[in-house]
Amino acid sequence: MTRTMSVLGGKWKPIIIANLARRRRFGQLAQRMPLISRKVLTEQLKELEEDGIVRREAFAELPPRVEYSLTEHGAALLPILDQLASWHGVGLGECLYKA
Repeated sequence: MTRTMSVLGGKWKPIIIANLARRRRFGQLAQRMPLISRKVLTEQLKELEEDGIVRREAFAELPPRVEYSLTEHGAALLPILDQLASWHGVGLGECLYKA
């Protein structure tokens, strides 16, 4: 349980995971979560990638393009986050933008 909470802990990681229910570019994520700084978003994405939750795909083109998506392991968290949102009395979609 301690390892799980260290992976999912913090204010932003569950929100980032929920926003990655579909593949997104960094700028799209930043727009969907205006309360998080780009620096913190970058750090959290890197940690989630290291934990095997998020996949980062860089494309060799100009301008550079990077897309983020959930791994199979990360996608398994979506129903759990939906249950947490339901427990709170709101849908997952309503939680995506709130800190």
